[in-house]
Amino acid sequence: MEKKMINLTIDSRKIAVEEGSTILDAARKINIDIPTLCFLKEINEVGACRMCIVEVEGARGYVASCVYPVTEGMVVKTNTYDLIETKRTILQLLLSNHEKNCLTCVRSTNCELQNLAKKFNVDSLPYEGAMTEKVLDTDSACISRNTAKCVLCKRCVNVCRKVQGVSAIDTVNRGFKSKIGVAFNMSISKSTCVGCGQCIVHCPVAALQEKDYTREVKRALSDPNVHVVIQTAPSVRASIGEEFGMEIGTLATGKMVAGLRKLGFDKIFDTDLAADVTIMEEGTEFLERLNNGGKLPMITSCSSGWITFAEKFYPNLLENLSTTKSPMEIMAVLIKKYYAEKMGIDPKNIFSVALMPCSAKKAEAIRPELKMDGMQLVDQVITTREMARLLKEANIDIATLEDDEFDSPLGEATGAGHIFGTTGGVMEAALRTISELATNKPLENIEFNVVRGVEGIKEAKINLGDKELWIAVAQGLKNVSKVMDEIEDGTSKYSFIEVMTCPGGCIMGGGQPIKTSYERAKVDVRGLRAKALYKADKDAKYRSSHKNPEVQKIYEEFLGAPNSHRAHELMHTKYHKQDVYVSDNKK
Repeated sequence: MEKKMINLTIDSRKIAVEEGSTILDAARKINIDIPTLCFLKEINEVGACRMCIVEVEGARGYVASCVYPVTEGMVVKTNTYDLIETKRTILQLLLSNHEKNCLTCVRSTNCELQNLAKKFNVDSLPYEGAMTEKVLDTDSACISRNTAKCVLCKRCVNVCRKVQGVSAIDTVNRGFKSKIGVAFNMSISKSTCVGCGQCIVHCPVAALQEKDYTREVKRALSDPNVHVVIQTAPSVRASIGEEFGMEIGTLATGKMVAGLRKLGFDKIFDTDLAADVTIMEEGTEFLERLNNGGKLPMITSCSSGWITFAEKFYPNLLENLSTTKSPMEIMAVLIKKYYAEKMGIDPKNIFSVALMPCSAKKAEAIRPELKMDGMQLVDQVITTREMARLLKEANIDIATLEDDEFDSPLGEATGAGHIFGTTGGVMEAALRTISELATNKPLENIEFNVVRGVEGIKEAKINLGDKELWIAVAQGLKNVSKVMDEIEDGTSKYSFIEVMTCPGGCIMGGGQPIKTSYERAKVDVRGLRAKALYKADKDAKYRSSHKNPEVQKIYEEFLGAPNSHRAHELMHTKYHKQDVYVSDNKK
């Protein structure tokens, strides 16, 4: 049944929209820019900031366009003198309670509050006075919080609650004392937080940001006695170009490598190769569980925020997780064990950096169970944003560079490794390999389109040899909870499940370039970045992990067979229950 259409006029322009639309929806359809600050479509529609107010003929006072429904014959004005002056006053009031160190702020020039102040020509702040108490929370390995920059938009609160189902933060206190905080005034590190960083990429200001470790990387690069190696995650190549003015969805692999080379890294390796190793281990592990009565469904383990989520919310289901380490940690082992041995370098003299799209990877790197010989294998994790800052500081614009190539022996990856960066990619990569391993026959069609797409939970029935299996792909932890609850109550029909912490997968990770809410509304950022990775897959010489000649050589020279004793010793890990909301004087 077709929806009823509503006719209205906005700034003298007539438009018809579906019944139930808001004024903001209608305005955006005809490219009329009604500024917003707190608004996130379907996530944070609260009309709290009042930046989206408009005049509606016949209405008493201004109305918040983000939540006000259209009615037949409605006449709206968005740019009258009094309305603009009112918005300027609202901004001045917001800024009066905001830490104004814009020149040294990490979000300068990419701050929605700053953009609004420019748009409305705010050139004075007449409302100076008392400010909300400043709270700095830097205990987390992943995320820093600064309440002095917070505008109480609640975008972070509702992303954490409605998208991730974690609810680590909320509004505490009332009136002027209101702030975004954690239960019992604890650090976010002791909350249910999983470090995913979705709060960071949706924060309009810099009240939330990733823990910055660029100084440590610069120090290592400047030390001639240290061999500095970097690995780059699949999705970073599809996003880092945006930080240098390149179009969203530009595949900047070669230019990224060239920039890292100019920055001074001794070797640049591709985490996608480690993703291929992940598939060899995880795929073999799944087949062994399937054929030998192991714990099913088996759930992928490459997404570090998801691991923390499982340990905090579903500790009784940890046996369902694959024991295979993440690609980042597998590459870290290869760097400090395999590569170091081949090159005759003492691992203690290697400084290993991981360029990741994910803030949660910072916490993964310091997990004690991932140490070997008392040594942390990933010395520092740097997000896409942090790396862009390092490159710009060194006057390196990757958009102007000629393409370069990854280094051997850890630089050749398959298309299966490339698509690890988008939701469904890990499952598709696994199916390409386990289908051939199970049947000893080449696939007629290498692409598994049934696991691609934007749905929160995708499921499909596949044939694996003589077995018919149900598989699932879940993205965003709120959706993951639905799948986990089914396993917990014994109603799950799945044998194999891919989990991605962030909606869309790593391409939309908490360490990726930040887009304003308006940009996200106008452009399919997720789709464009994913398209870039699928192009890299199509263009790859090899498209299945088990066909990667460098991976085959690594097994021959170093690991033996997939899931062998040595491979299990080096490439697998364990998980443990994590307690939350535990005070300092309790264990």
